[in-house]
Formats: sequence, structure tokens, C-alpha cells
Amino acid sequence: MVNEEMAKGKITIAGIGPGSKEDITPAVVEAVSKADVVVGYKYYFQFIEPFLKPGCLCIDTGMKRERERAEQAFALAQEGKDVVVISSGDAGIYGMAPLIYEMAHPQPLPKGGGPEIVILPGISAFQKAASLLGAPIGHDMCIISLSDLMTPWTVIEKRIRAAATGDFVTAIYNPKSHERYWQLYRLVEIFLQEGRSKETPVGYVRQAGREGQEIKLTTLGQLDPEDVDMFTIVIIGNSQSYITDGKFITPRGYNLTPTLSQGEGVIVQGNHPSLGGEGGGVGQQIMMQSFRTILSEMQHPDVPAWRLWPLLHAIHTTVDFGMEQCLWMDERATEILYNKVKDGTLRHIVTDVTMAASGIRKGALERLGIEVHCYINDPRSKQMAEEKGITRSQACMQLAAEEYSEALYVVGNAPTALFEICDLVRKDKLHPAGIIAAPVGFVHVCESKHAVKTLKQIPKLIVEGRKGGSNLAATLCNAILTFDDAEQLKPGRDL
Repeated sequence: MVNEEMAKGKITIAGIGPGSKEDITPAVVEAVSKADVVVGYKYYFQFIEPFLKPGCLCIDTGMKRERERAEQAFALAQEGKDVVVISSGDAGIYGMAPLIYEMAHPQPLPKGGGPEIVILPGISAFQKAASLLGAPIGHDMCIISLSDLMTPWTVIEKRIRAAATGDFVTAIYNPKSHERYWQLYRLVEIFLQEGRSKETPVGYVRQAGREGQEIKLTTLGQLDPEDVDMFTIVIIGNSQSYITDGKFITPRGYNLTPTLSQGEGVIVQGNHPSLGGEGGGVGQQIMMQSFRTILSEMQHPDVPAWRLWPLLHAIHTTVDFGMEQCLWMDERATEILYNKVKDGTLRHIVTDVTMAASGIRKGALERLGIEVHCYINDPRSKQMAEEKGITRSQACMQLAAEEYSEALYVVGNAPTALFEICDLVRKDKLHPAGIIAAPVGFVHVCESKHAVKTLKQIPKLIVEGRKGGSNLAATLCNAILTFDDAEQLKPGRDL
């Protein structure tokens, strides 16, 4: 019987790296060379055999025998032996380290305090794979194992979705086996569902650092799960990752200055650094940075420029990302209205209230030669309202129809103004260049916006539901007047 008071061995849990002897750390080599006993999965002994001292006892087991290995290590250490438990890669990442600690602490320790436990880190497979691919893990990243032997698939799927929505670079362990063939297909499906581009770079390495090493680059849309196995590490880039000269790169920071993709008219966050100069004054630089922040937090930033530009303005003004859902507009409405400004057919803007008029940038109006008109304080509107028994907002629209029929009509307060615009158009008394519909409130607000949608031939921007306001109406107007700044994402020129 072993004297527990005297026997106090040592367990060293060593990560031996991905396979190449060049990737085993000197500390691990020294520990293995001094060991009385080495315990591990039999496949890994080939990588440490040259370092073993004569007479070292090697206890190897097959797959899925981790607990048995740990029990043997404790039994031998309690005999006073110097035991090394080996794991591939880093022993703390899907390795033996957590299991050893789990078994050490819940149970009563011997009188001598139990064996000393030391962990020696190793180069993980994902690190080796990353170095072979280029520099794919240059920013925040996570590791997910697709093996559901110890973790329920429902939990794994939650983690996959979190990685996708969080825009993490993601390394995949245990991507596929003979029995588990569908999990990587599902992961790709979830990443695409959560908005990751099909063009996202993907690299995978089979037998990293070992004989038979294979290195491949592809994209998320082209990834073939049938081309990987249990000896493969898959790395999926984030929205900033790119491939250049055969290397997979993830920048250390985020490039939040989008560019217009050629021929598409769509602003997207580029997969390659191409930042332009800031330019402008302090106010413009602050606004540019705000827009970049908004882009980074939007659910769906990859939308056409004619939609994204006014949407950025709307969120910037309201700090309400719900605008992604409630800002409605006709196809290419922003672009169509800006073209009317450029060709000189849009030279007048009519607002329902002075607050909306005051929010339209004076610098832009002067630069483009546009006049803003608001009749709310015009004595004629008050007189007409009293005589006809209508609201002053309705009277304002009737007066405007007589004097500026082809103006851009901007409504940020009164639903009755919108209803009047619809009525005048249907009676062929008003021919607006466009309409911005953003009245706010609880009475007839939604209905007025539904009515405006029936004016099919007029380009419109509408804040659906109860939301709206003069400041929102004005900022949408500003988005139209500055649409030429959308390509370089440089808002605030006229601040």
C-alpha cells in the first residue's frame, strides 16, 4: 500500500502542438523528457517519441477514453510518479486540462495534498492553420466545435448564431466525421441567414503541421463541407476579411468607410482597406464618424445607396435603428429626386411647418439654388382656413398648389396636410416633384401615409406608422439634396 503522506507526484498537462516537432515548445519537450509516465491518445505518441527518456512508461488509449486517461494519471501521480498527460494543440482547448481539474477538485484530496498539477500551453491547431493561411485571425475571434458528443446541438447552434451576428472570425473544430456530416452545412446556412456575405473568405487546413498537410482558400458561398474531415480546421472571416495574393487577411481594425460597388449603385462595407481622407471641418468629421458607427450597428447595411443614404440620415437624427423597418420609399426615389435637382426641374420645396423648413440645410439650398416655402404663418392660410372650415395645414397646401405645384412637398407634422396633398393630386391641381411624408402622432397619422402610397407616379419617402416629426422630414430632405456625397460616405458638407 502506498504511503499517502510520502507520495506526492506531479501531473503535467502538456499541449504538444498540432503535430510537427518544430511546433512543440521547449517547455513541453523538457517535461516529456523528464517524465516517468506519459499518458495520452495513442495517435499522438509518434510526435513525442524522440524526446522520451529510457524506461519511460507510455500508456496510450483510443478515442473517447479521456476520463480513463485522467484516472490513470491520478493513480500514477499518487504513487509519486512524474506523469505527463499529452493533448494535441493546446491542452486547455478541447483537451485534457479541464478534465484533470474537474476530477481533482470535487473529490477529497490525499493527506499530502494530492499531486501537483501544471499546465504547459501548446500551439493550437487553429493558430497553426491561421499561420498557414495568412493572417485570418487579426481581429476578435471565437472557436466552435461542431461535435455534439459533450455539448447538445441546440447549444452549439446558439453559439453559431452568436458568432455570425457578432461578426466574429470563427474557427471550426471537429467540422465533420462519418456520423456527423450535416453540421457544417447547417453552420454555413446560419451564417448566411444572419447576413454574412457569400463572398466572406474561408480557409481550411487539413493535417496542419503534419504529413499530408493541405491548405485551401474559398468563400462562404463556395465552401464544400464534403471536402473537410475531422482532421481539418476551418476558419471563416469577418465582414472585413479579404484574400490577396493567395493570403487570407483580417485587418486589425474595422474599415467603416463604404464605397459604391461598381455598376450596382449599392453601398457596401468593403473587404479591403480603401479609406479616403476625412476632409471638412470638425462638425463634418463628427457626422462622418457617426455614420460609420451607424453602419457598424445596422442589421442590413448592404442596401442600395438610394435607400441607405436617407436611412443613415434618419437614424443619425433620431438615434432609432427602428428606421430600418419603418422608412419606406419608392424604388430609387432619392436618386430620382436628386436628378431633378441637378437638371433644374426641382427648384422649390414646400413644408407644412416652419420647424421642418428650418431643418433643411441653408448651405445646400444656397449651393443648389433652391427656395423653401412655408405658408403656415401666411395670413392668407389663416383666412382660408376660417372661411372654408379646414385646418391651416390644409389651407397651406392649397395655397402652395397654386404657386409651386411642382415643388418637393415635405410634411413633418400634420396628417391633414398629407390628406390635402393626396386630394389635390387626385383632382389634378397639384403635381409634386416628390413627397416626404413624416407626420407624427396618434390621430389619422398612419392613414395619411397609406393614402400617400396610392400616388404611384410620384417618388416618395415615407416614415411608416406613428413615428415622424419635422426634424426627420428635414433630414430626409437633406439626404436628397446631398445624394452626390453618398458614394464617398461624406455627410455634412453643408454644416
